[in-house]
Amino acid sequence: MDKKEIFLEESIVDDLSQDLGMIERPLSGNVFAVFGWVLVLIIVLALLRLTWLQVFLGPSYQSRALANAGQETILKAPRGIIYDRNGNILVSNQPNFSVVLNLSELLKNRNSLDDTLNQINNVAPFDVSSAKQEIASVDLETQAYLPIIQDVSLSEVIALKKLNLKPVIIENSYKRQYLEGPIFSHVVGYTGLVSQSDLNNNKDLSLNDEIGKSGIESEYNSYLTGTNGVEISYKDAKGNVLENKTLNNPVGGDSVNLTIDANLQDYFYKAMQDQLASLGKVAGAGLVMNPQTGEILSMVSLPSFDNNNLTGQIFVDKNKPTFNRIISGLYSPGSTIKPLVSFGILEDNIINPLKKILSIGYIEVPNPYYPDKPSKFLDWRPQGWVDLYSALARSSNVYFYEVVGGFTDKSPDAKFGGGTQVGLGINRLIDYWKKFKIDLPTGVDLPGESAGVLANPQEREKETGNPWRLGDTYNVAIGQGDLRITPIELLRYICSIADKGKMPVPYLASDIVDAQGNVVYKKVPSFDIISANDPNHFNEIEQGMLDGVTKDYGTSHTLVDIPMRIAAKTGSAQIQNNQKTNAFFVGYNIPPTSSDSNSNLTNSTSSLNNSGQQISSNTPQQIAVLVMIEDAKEGSLNAVPVAKKVFQWYYDNRIIKK
Repeated sequence: MDKKEIFLEESIVDDLSQDLGMIERPLSGNVFAVFGWVLVLIIVLALLRLTWLQVFLGPSYQSRALANAGQETILKAPRGIIYDRNGNILVSNQPNFSVVLNLSELLKNRNSLDDTLNQINNVAPFDVSSAKQEIASVDLETQAYLPIIQDVSLSEVIALKKLNLKPVIIENSYKRQYLEGPIFSHVVGYTGLVSQSDLNNNKDLSLNDEIGKSGIESEYNSYLTGTNGVEISYKDAKGNVLENKTLNNPVGGDSVNLTIDANLQDYFYKAMQDQLASLGKVAGAGLVMNPQTGEILSMVSLPSFDNNNLTGQIFVDKNKPTFNRIISGLYSPGSTIKPLVSFGILEDNIINPLKKILSIGYIEVPNPYYPDKPSKFLDWRPQGWVDLYSALARSSNVYFYEVVGGFTDKSPDAKFGGGTQVGLGINRLIDYWKKFKIDLPTGVDLPGESAGVLANPQEREKETGNPWRLGDTYNVAIGQGDLRITPIELLRYICSIADKGKMPVPYLASDIVDAQGNVVYKKVPSFDIISANDPNHFNEIEQGMLDGVTKDYGTSHTLVDIPMRIAAKTGSAQIQNNQKTNAFFVGYNIPPTSSDSNSNLTNSTSSLNNSGQQISSNTPQQIAVLVMIEDAKEGSLNAVPVAKKVFQWYYDNRIIKK
């Protein structure tokens, strides 16, 4: 009998086919899908990490590697030059030296840290304790070098090199040189090394970077900053230099051309300085703009500071020399707000501009709590019968009390002129403030601009529990009380009167040019349009401002002998419970037309000034001027003389053609 062959596979299958309680099932497709997605996620995370290390952290790791392999020397790129509108250099670069520590080399032996710093300090004094704190706080993953001293003298450089300290690197650098530091400091600003907050805000910065801290230096820092070069000194194990290799050459920053007229700025600054000195005061501000474009020709804020010699004292001085009063100071504008109020009452047909209102020097409003003690609201002097034009020229408070707040004369003798005058009302007045955008920043290209603060009856009542009263409306109608705006907001709205509803956005940088001469930025003037039911309302307001100069009763009458047509408005704002007065002047000249008989006033702007210098072909024929003096002695009378000097200088040096 043949033997039966036995197969192992069949035996196993037979056993498994018996009742073992097992069922064979395929794996679900979801398992493979989940596994696939997990694998994809891991790959994506790995790629992201590699990208982060290579792209974002690559330069810092490369810097550390180079620092370990040799000595890396940063070839500092000069910042861009800043020019005025006529090509005068306002900010340039002066070569100098700085001391930088190679942290990788320094921290190889932490025990020698104090000795190294002390040796440096003996040659070139610096704040050792602050440097040690910075070293302790540096993230060595991203920072290989730390600057500790700026602007080292040549003799100090020689002495430091003789010490032969391996962690010490002497870098060829640049120091910003500012023309007439205090005169231009609020315009151009200053630079400094980055702070920790700067690093937190911009991961592309390192501790040895110099950036703009204020003014144009800050606003256009990305253009002004050049690209540093790098040089490597490769060394052997004994520290001997094997090779010097330049990895890349430095590229200078772009040049910024400003709208500032350096000669005008110099003159205005000194005129303001002299006036403040004569009054025994320290604070004031001045501004000159081109109403037709928004170009700023001069910006003065006093007291000022020397950006060539920054000290800690200027930042704690009680007079705030680093504070730019033009763009950041909030002031009650006083009567300089009256042209804007006039626009509102004309637009809403509150009063015919020829209708007269009597000012005997004050008006009285009944006091519901004390009938025998009526509230008295003062004019700055008795004005007699005034219409819109003479109210602007004389700066009558009573006129604007009545046309904004309203007034009814119920006295038997008609002491205040008799009858009833309907007022614009506080809510409509606020609407017109907002129409001229005095509650918003102007958009000027400088950091730190403030926005005006308008009266808000509902908010004030909620905060104080006191209702908004008629007297409050009277106060804001003449620029007092709950109304504060910046000087640049004030002059901007005045420019809209000059240009009949076109309100320019102020600016300082006209264009920016790179090292190859290519224009990389060009400012195009922009405007907010103030629509009017009747465009002639701007002319009527201007006529009142012209009367302020040409009429013998005008508050700006001392300007009448300047050979230009000037429209002006003065203001005196009482502050600190009427203990102090801020004096204001705003005004503009009206360019001559071709039909004017004065032939030496020409629209051609290519001319020589009185010193025989060629004046830029883009010299504006029209300027708007603001003068503000804090804590003035005699109100607006203290501001007008400075404005007169500025207009006269501009006429003599920029408008007449020799």
